[in-house]
Amino acid sequence: MTAADATIEAVATTDRLLIALDFDGTLSPLVDEPMTARMTPGARSALEDLITLPRTVVALVSGRSLGHLREIAEHADDSPIWLAGSHGAQFWVPGVGIEAAHDDTADLALRDRLQDEFARRSAGMSGVWMEPKEYGFGVHTRTADAETTRAARALADELVAAEAPTWRRRTGYDILEFSFRHEGKDSAIAHLRERVEASAVLFAGDDVTDEDALRSLGAGDLGIRVGGGETAATLRVDDIDALVGVLDDVARLRRAHTD
Repeated sequence: MTAADATIEAVATTDRLLIALDFDGTLSPLVDEPMTARMTPGARSALEDLITLPRTVVALVSGRSLGHLREIAEHADDSPIWLAGSHGAQFWVPGVGIEAAHDDTADLALRDRLQDEFARRSAGMSGVWMEPKEYGFGVHTRTADAETTRAARALADELVAAEAPTWRRRTGYDILEFSFRHEGKDSAIAHLRERVEASAVLFAGDDVTDEDALRSLGAGDLGIRVGGGETAATLRVDDIDALVGVLDDVARLRRAHTD
């Protein structure tokens, strides 16, 4: 048995397992139009299998706002899958729904003003798309050329530096985003772990913001990095299909352990 196999078996046989997964680039391919993202058939099948396992909780942890995450994940009101949106600033709880958030009206007004201002000033930038977010905004540049990308990011940085210098700034694959909430995927994992009383966590992600969660994992957990880049993960897989293979192994081992 390899070290990777032993680590997978250890987490698969824990008493109460939380399986928390990023969405874009982890379960769904990265796409030019962000709202067209959908899980691969293999990823969806793996999740449908995992949610049937005893003492196993499945969660999606994303930078997407909760509404957008529910749309792209095709997440129904009766779903048993937990959701953490906006990097852990929003939660959807099975059987309960959206947990109420209490945000300052001044923060929300500033969010609206900066969203409108960036949208107005970037209107002529080809390939740039501003994503309104619950606690800020994101600047997508996947289809923009390098010069336009630099200009769009400089504009966003200038606006936020002048109006909201305390906002959190994050970068990812072809996205720059800002938020007046400072939660990260590490705090999302900590919250979920406590809420579901997990004895171990499996977390998988593919991007820079996922490293917050990966670095937060403990000795009994399993962190998986999908694709390249520097990582604190225990295990690296090449792509979504390879991650599905690991999730299928976890399901098989867990089912045998709990039968």
